[in-house]
Amino acid sequence: MIRAAVVDDVPEIRAMIRELAAYERAPEQAKATDAQLVEALFGSDRAAYALIAENDDPKEVVGYAVWFPFFSTWTGTRGMHLDDLYVRPEARGGGHGRALLAGLAAICVDRGYERFEWRVLDWNEPAIGFYRSLRAELLDEWTMCRLSGEPLADLARQAPAR
Repeated sequence: MIRAAVVDDVPEIRAMIRELAAYERAPEQAKATDAQLVEALFGSDRAAYALIAENDDPKEVVGYAVWFPFFSTWTGTRGMHLDDLYVRPEARGGGHGRALLAGLAAICVDRGYERFEWRVLDWNEPAIGFYRSLRAELLDEWTMCRLSGEPLADLARQAPAR
């Protein structure tokens, strides 16, 4: 079963975020608090949305997806960026990942989003194989760039007066 997340799901989402960070070899980077997630997913200035994957018997949360819309100047339309897709190890192979992605694809189609994009670590062969089975295009020619911490602050100090 796939459903929209509700506020009561936040502690479980936060726990799975930490599980995902550990799997991706970066547990120290998962710092989001319940309060931050409540604000981001359900606050008045919502930053993202989440879907939950559940088993029916016993009823338990086994996965989640967090996404947010973006705008493409090339297509002139919105798209969806999938930030997190995670299914707990004991539930993998049960179709939950495919069901989460299908639910997200349906949101894209319903809203007229022309692109559904996400990133995958280059060493995550099981995920890459899964995405290829869905006929996802892997865009090897793009390199993600990031500013954070002191480099971000340094560049911000160079901004013209506002």
